[in-house]
Amino acid sequence: MFPGTGAQHPRMAAGLYGHEPVFTESVDAVLDRLGAEGAAARRDWLAEHPTVPLDADSRSAPLLFAVDYAMGRLVESWGVRPAAYLGHSMGEFVAAVLAGVFRLEDAVRLLWERVLLQRRSPAGGMIAVAAAPGRLTGLLEDGVVIGAVNGPRNTVLSGPGAPLDATGRRLTAHGLTWRRLATRTPYHSPALSSLVSPTEALIARFPGRPPRTTIYSAHTTRPLLPAEALSPRFWALQPTAPVLFGQTLDRVVADGDRVLVEAGPAQSLATTARAHPAVRAGRSTVIATLPPRAAGPRADRDHVRAAREALVSGEAIHSGRLPVARPVS
Repeated sequence: MFPGTGAQHPRMAAGLYGHEPVFTESVDAVLDRLGAEGAAARRDWLAEHPTVPLDADSRSAPLLFAVDYAMGRLVESWGVRPAAYLGHSMGEFVAAVLAGVFRLEDAVRLLWERVLLQRRSPAGGMIAVAAAPGRLTGLLEDGVVIGAVNGPRNTVLSGPGAPLDATGRRLTAHGLTWRRLATRTPYHSPALSSLVSPTEALIARFPGRPPRTTIYSAHTTRPLLPAEALSPRFWALQPTAPVLFGQTLDRVVADGDRVLVEAGPAQSLATTARAHPAVRAGRSTVIATLPPRAAGPRADRDHVRAAREALVSGEAIHSGRLPVARPVS
């Protein structure tokens, strides 16, 4: 499972850089393709006091993509072969690279093109609300939409700045708990409709392929079809479409007992998955590869070590056959 925008935080996974070779090489493979912009993002990521804050798109987009991709590569370097990938928002593009739909260089080019295009879009953001979508009826200002449904009482709203602020005040007045996510962009809302046409034209030039490993799409809530994987329109529409992670997770665990490995920062997807009835009942289990917040290099390395031991030694607890292949050794 690969998290998306909002999961990033200062120095996420920084303790692995220069310590885990596969992770380091994979991060560099992403950032080096961005030239000077990638080098600047790397410096801010590793710095105690970054020049540009991590919630700026020029930092959050390349760094979150790089960390997700590098964690996926790191987990697979242990000999673990996933039965499927599940990505949230940008995480679905990481899944598409690892599944062979996109080449890494093409995905990075698309990522940066979107960063540039987003600068022409209305400023805004996203807020997470501890409520089901139905509870929010009549509380959203014009321009504010449901950007993601992550669980039964975990909804994300997205929209331009002033309407989103007004919606926050309404939520408070109605006794609802909410928090702002670390982004200045109204992802998964019509506010980003201007991105669709130019990115569709760009994606059409990429040599796409059907996924060689199943991808559960959080936009359709089911396994990605070959025709969808090859459709530039499908990928271009994602910044304007809601992320239905909760419903997709339902499908993933309904299709079999799972070891759900979050390959990325913050444990947002792991926390959601741990609350799922299939996990609470012991039919599936959850492993987070990184700590929920920056706690220093040792915490990063300890979490990776524990995840590796659980996956490779078979300590992950489950009720049935695990849909992963472990190394013979």
